[in-house]
Amino acid sequence: MKTKIKILVMTVALTLFMSGNATAQGMPTYDNTNFISLVKQLIESGKQTAQMIKSVKFLKDAKESIEKVSSVVQQLNAVQEIGQNNQRLINMMQNDLQDILNSPYIKPGEVSRVVESFDAIVQNSLDTMDFIDEILSSDYLKMSDAERAEILKQKELESKEMVSNVKAKTKRYKDIISFRKMQDKINNRETEY
Repeated sequence: MKTKIKILVMTVALTLFMSGNATAQGMPTYDNTNFISLVKQLIESGKQTAQMIKSVKFLKDAKESIEKVSSVVQQLNAVQEIGQNNQRLINMMQNDLQDILNSPYIKPGEVSRVVESFDAIVQNSLDTMDFIDEILSSDYLKMSDAERAEILKQKELESKEMVSNVKAKTKRYKDIISFRKMQDKINNRETEY
């Protein structure tokens, strides 16, 4: 180990002493290897840039595809929600409306008003379903997915509103029946104590 260090120190000393009186004369030299290396690096950079551009284009196309699928899923969810709300309306109409109309506490003149108020809601629900079918199946409207999703979301809110209207009307008529039933019991009670 010591010998290696001695040899290294001697080599460095010799190099320093000899370089003191050496001078270069003649034409300046140009190193082509640095230029070739630079050109190779530029070509490699160009290849990497082209690959990055392809990757960006691929990611952009993937993003657009995901947005389209997302829009379709949103439309499907809105249509499904509207269908469920319409099913709730039908169930309420079958059960609650039948109970209201069969009640002895609803007067014959009120039956037509009750039926008309519920009929208007059902007709609106059917019109909504026809409109949705037209939006989803026809290309002549030339709507974008975002516009179609917006309309479907609006119709979904309207169908929720119809369900709440039917619930409110059903509750109101049941309250009227309950009040009349209580009133009938009070009026027809036995007064012998």
